[in-house]
Amino acid sequence: MTIEVKVPVLPESVADATVAAWHKQPGDTVVRDENLVDLETDKVVLEVPSPVNGILKKIVRDSGETVTNDELLGIIEEGSVDTPANLESTAQAESPEVESPAVDSSVSVTDSARPSPAARRLAEEQQADISQVAGTGRGGRITKGDVINYVAGGPVQGSRPEERVKMTRLRSRVAERMKEAQNTAAILTSFNEVDLKAVMDIRRKHKEAFQNKHGTKLGLMSFFVKAVCDALQKYPVVNASLEGDEMVFHGYQDIGIAVSTERGLMVPVIRNAEHMTLAEIEQGIRDFAGAARDGSITLADLQGGTFTITNGGTFGSLLSTPLLNPPQSAILGMHTIKQRPVVVEGEIVARPMMFIALSYDHRIIDGKDAVLFLVAVKDALEDPTRLLLNL
Repeated sequence: MTIEVKVPVLPESVADATVAAWHKQPGDTVVRDENLVDLETDKVVLEVPSPVNGILKKIVRDSGETVTNDELLGIIEEGSVDTPANLESTAQAESPEVESPAVDSSVSVTDSARPSPAARRLAEEQQADISQVAGTGRGGRITKGDVINYVAGGPVQGSRPEERVKMTRLRSRVAERMKEAQNTAAILTSFNEVDLKAVMDIRRKHKEAFQNKHGTKLGLMSFFVKAVCDALQKYPVVNASLEGDEMVFHGYQDIGIAVSTERGLMVPVIRNAEHMTLAEIEQGIRDFAGAARDGSITLADLQGGTFTITNGGTFGSLLSTPLLNPPQSAILGMHTIKQRPVVVEGEIVARPMMFIALSYDHRIIDGKDAVLFLVAVKDALEDPTRLLLNL
């Protein structure tokens, strides 16, 4: 009776595989569960075992050929194998609970988790107790890869537990909006770097007096909000949004500040930020951040917004491309501050430098406006007196 050897079900997201190597040639005897051929995918190497005892009659797909699910690989003529060596192999394959003298006593195998010959050999070499290995092969068979993973993880970590957790409504909504932004907007990102020495000097000089008078710390974010508002007034298209075939220009600056919480990312909005002082901005940011983290923030606090600022630098990010917060058309990404050598008036000096990134919707914002906006933010931060003089 002839038996067909076919491509097993390939892993998820893998469309096809390549025949890597045949371990048997036509006319060779084979025993049940003996590895016949290796299939290579872009993720894993799969072993295809013999389903029966017999003789390999024909190879249909040679090494190097591309195959897909359930495609015919070869044909076996089923029958008994009479040589003593094969009889011993057959007995081991069909009765794996019976140890051969050559198998180390640390290798324990059950019928429900029968290993492939390659897996058995590797387990013997590594003295691994594969009775603790969960097989991922057909019918729960233990593959060589399973043994490798088990040995790499060690006897304690070898179980490799998994947990499935349903997405929260907030996480699901964030995912939906981020995917919406990628699918609908023509997102482009421009970069620049800012010398924050002037801002750091102001904070160092006035931080105590500022806190004593206003009851809040003088942070970096208020400077960035003021610089962004100033730049948005110069380049209003960056503050606009797209609704259908109409561009909506907002005559105010409602700035969203991305806040990371245990429940996920939230973006409370500081409204009319262009009219606020540094102290009012700092107080608003502190109040919103606290409300977001303790769960008391309201839906109204999160709605609207014409522009968003996100600060990955608090987590150590050196450079990133922030994703738009629909229906807004632009978002500014702040990053970590690093002391770097720069040339100032012909001298190499160490300065507190930060990369900034502007992601924008190229459907309504031209590259020129995006770059000039980013330069305006940079100029305002490097010389904060420009904000006071409205330059």
